[in-house]
This record gives sequence, structure tokens and C-alpha cells, in this order.
Amino acid sequence: MATRQNSTNGKPKSPRIQVVLPELICEQLTILATNESRTVSNMAKVLIQEGIKKYFEKEGRALISEHNANTDKFRDELERHGVRRFKRASQRIRYYNKSDEE
Repeated sequence: MATRQNSTNGKPKSPRIQVVLPELICEQLTILATNESRTVSNMAKVLIQEGIKKYFEKEGRALISEHNANTDKFRDELERHGVRRFKRASQRIRYYNKSDEE
């Protein structure tokens, strides 16, 4: 099971896993990462995502995590935007009873 940590501000970090790779695969991964200006960790993530997607397409099954990925993207986008305040104070809405009009 992947471990989940919290950042210093209390938000949960993405789950972490540890993988042991043969020397040749590690070197190839490093070359790919360098060619695409990515970190080795990010390149591994991209390749794993692509591999999982292809696996499910080959099996003819829909990706279960596709919905979760979209939700994660949406949440990350919202968190990136910060809090915005209204430019003016809100106005109070008053409701009148018919008896008040008479």
C-alpha cells in the first residue's frame, strides 16, 4: 500500500511508492527524463500512467481512476486559485409580508 504524508501546511501529499529498478532501466529512464526536461520521478510517473492507460484499453475496460484523476485535477486547480473577495459588501435581502404593505 502506498504511504500518504501531510505537507507542512496540513494538506495531504500524493501517495508515495518505492520501486527497485535494474541498472539499465534506471539509466534509460534518466535519459528519457533528461530529453523531456523532467525529473526522473516525474518521467516514471508519466510512463506508469501511459502504461496503465494502454493496459486498460487493451483489456477493453474503462479506467476506474479516470474519474479520480479528473477530480484531482479540478481540486488542484481550485487550490491554485486562492481565495477571492467580493469587491463590495453584500446587500441584505428584505422580505415583506403582505400585512406589512397595508
